[in-house]
Amino acid sequence: MNNELVGLEMSEFGTGEGDPLLLFHEGLGSVSMWRDFPDALVAATGKRVIAWSRKGYGASVAGPNTYDEDFMHREADVAAEVMQGLGVAQAHIFGHSDGASIALLLAARHPHRILSLTLEAPHVYVEAICLAAINKLHSDAQESGFLDRLGNYHQDVNRMFERWCAIWLKPSFADWNIMSELSGIKCPTLLIQGENDEYGSFAQLDRIAAHCPQSLQLRLAHCGHSPHVDRRADVVSATAGFLKDLAHG
Repeated sequence: MNNELVGLEMSEFGTGEGDPLLLFHEGLGSVSMWRDFPDALVAATGKRVIAWSRKGYGASVAGPNTYDEDFMHREADVAAEVMQGLGVAQAHIFGHSDGASIALLLAARHPHRILSLTLEAPHVYVEAICLAAINKLHSDAQESGFLDRLGNYHQDVNRMFERWCAIWLKPSFADWNIMSELSGIKCPTLLIQGENDEYGSFAQLDRIAAHCPQSLQLRLAHCGHSPHVDRRADVVSATAGFLKDLAHG
C-alpha cells in the first residue's frame, strides 16, 4: 500500500465509472464534516466521489505538531501521492477553503492529472478580513462551545485547531500567496464564493481568474464561508452543470 494511504480516514461514494471527483476539505474539516454532500454530488453528477481527511484531521493519523508557511504546498504533494496510491491517474477536484488552495497547487504542479477544479472560497493570498475572523474564532472558541462541537468530527480537535490557527496567525504568514503558481493551471475551473464570507472576498476569485482564463465564477448572495452548506442546491446544480458541459465539450 502507498505510504500516504496508511492511516487516512477515507470514504468513497457511488459507483460511477470514469474519472472520479475528489473532495478536499477545509482547514478545520474532515470526511464526516461533508455530511451528506458527497451523496448529493453522486446523485447529481453520476460520478464516484472520494473524500479523505488529511493527516491530523478527522479520524486520520496524527499530523505534524506545527505547520510551516509552505504547509499547503506540502499537502498538494501528499494529495498527488494519495491519487497514485488509489490508482487514480486523472480526476476532477472539489475543494473548500484551504482545500481549494491545495487543489490549485496540485493542478499547477500536475496539470496533466487534474481535469477540472470546482473551488469554494479559495485563498490565493492573505486578506485582513480572514485574519480578523480567525483571531475572533480562536479567542471565542472555548467560551462559544465551538471546540466542543468541532470535537464531534476530530479525534484530536485541540491539537488540530491550535496548529491551524497558529500558522494563519503567524506574522510571517501574512505575506503568503500562491498567485505566481496559478499560470501552471491548465484545466477549466469553477470558482464559488459567498458574498457574506467572513474569511475572504470576491477579490480572491478575481485574482485567480486573471491567471486562469478557463474559469467561471458563481457569486452567491445570502451565503457565508461554506456555500455547500448555505446554498446547497445551487452549488450541487452548478457543479453538475459544469462537469456535464465539460463532458459534452
